[in-house]
Amino acid sequence: MSAASNAPSSAIPRACVIGWPVAHSRSPLIHGFWLRAYGIEGAYDRQAVEPGALETFLRAMPERGYVGANATVPHKEALLALAAEASEAARAIGAANTLWFENGRPHVTNTDAYGFMTHLARTAPGWDARDAPALVLGAGGAARAIVYGLLEAGVEEVRLVNRTLARAEALARDFGPRVRVHTWAERERALAGCTLLVNTTTLGMTGAPPLEIALDALAPEAVVADIVYVPLETPLLAAARRAGHRPVDGLGMLLHQAVPGFERWFGVRPEVTEALRARVVADIEAGESRGAGESDGAEA
Repeated sequence: MSAASNAPSSAIPRACVIGWPVAHSRSPLIHGFWLRAYGIEGAYDRQAVEPGALETFLRAMPERGYVGANATVPHKEALLALAAEASEAARAIGAANTLWFENGRPHVTNTDAYGFMTHLARTAPGWDARDAPALVLGAGGAARAIVYGLLEAGVEEVRLVNRTLARAEALARDFGPRVRVHTWAERERALAGCTLLVNTTTLGMTGAPPLEIALDALAPEAVVADIVYVPLETPLLAAARRAGHRPVDGLGMLLHQAVPGFERWFGVRPEVTEALRARVVADIEAGESRGAGESDGAEA
């Protein structure tokens, strides 16, 4: 279905996830779970919107009954450009994933940093107890969100490693001298003294090449996070667990990044519960049995 298709307007609040493609998105599963759990009369669906049709789709949303949306690839940067107002997080990250309307005008934010940092704090409390560097693998949109979140949390040095050096250098220029770039060949040496490692690449994801990195140089108390969630325990997290580090999986970021949008659209701040997590895990396992995968661990 393209953006030109029409859906009937409704008196109940409706939200959606927009992308191209969008069939893989688990956002309807998450928001639908909350709508039922809180007894809210609302709806959340998928809308496949071609890249050139985003502006037209946004203009038509209010009359179609939509109060807001999530955006996944390839619309995050374009959504920011089309918004009347954008949050500091969206501007700093350079992309938006959450949209709502105020007086008919589109407002946007980016909740990926919130999602990652909230999950990190809940899964590995005290992760920032020591003033030590963090190392981030990757330099894409998810990396930008996580670097922003770490800097906002007070991390004094973020070491950035990417297979394409120029992309890492461009990200570092945007965020300033607290972000220091290392080459891919230096990734293991760059772990020395770090108490946090975050993989934002697709390496280690089902169907993707493995992530090859030895964890020997990591501090013993280090936390290892992977935003990939298919599989739920990646080889990196398994290696971290064997080495005695605290592993943080990628699913929590997906769940927590959905919270602010739901609250804004439907008026209730939802909780990320074990029941929700179990529901999404079951869907992931069913997808793996069908051979389905995700394009990006951070996507909505």
